[in-house]
Amino acid sequence: MAGDSGRGGGGRTRPNILVSGTPGTGKTTTCSLLADATRLRHINVGDLVREKGLHDGWDEEFDCHIINEDLVCDELEDLMEEGGNIVDYHGCDFFPERRFDSVVVLQTDNSILHDRLTSRGYMGPKLTNNIECEIFQVLLEEAKASYAEDIVMSLQSDSVDDISRNVAPLTEWINNWRPVRSS
Repeated sequence: MAGDSGRGGGGRTRPNILVSGTPGTGKTTTCSLLADATRLRHINVGDLVREKGLHDGWDEEFDCHIINEDLVCDELEDLMEEGGNIVDYHGCDFFPERRFDSVVVLQTDNSILHDRLTSRGYMGPKLTNNIECEIFQVLLEEAKASYAEDIVMSLQSDSVDDISRNVAPLTEWINNWRPVRSS
């Protein structure tokens, strides 16, 4: 399980987990179930950006906000220091590495992902870009490049059964997590 080294903590008593993946891979569902099972705080970054105006406008081509990564990190700073967070966002490379004890990248079969995204109204460049990100495992590679290898894990998320199977070991990991004590 990712983060078994127990290196994290920095004085926190609960871990911080980042759940990443292409839109439509089940991040929000997984995070909600995990938060219910562990009593950790679920932070949906997309919702936070909308609610707090942490963006630099609207991207017409991709039909989404252009998030201001610095504003997001500033907004999360105190919560991350406190610990006990499950952060839900498709990207991961702008978050400070020291803030996470585990990074989970959800992946979904391309045909299933295509159906999920088209049912959400994705089309054109937005649909193509997200499918290509999944095909080329862009977010998994981004996570591996941004965080220590031993805290990054990939989980398949094609079905409700997969999500349930993923939540169980993550819950166990959270319940067994212990911060590193400085000597």
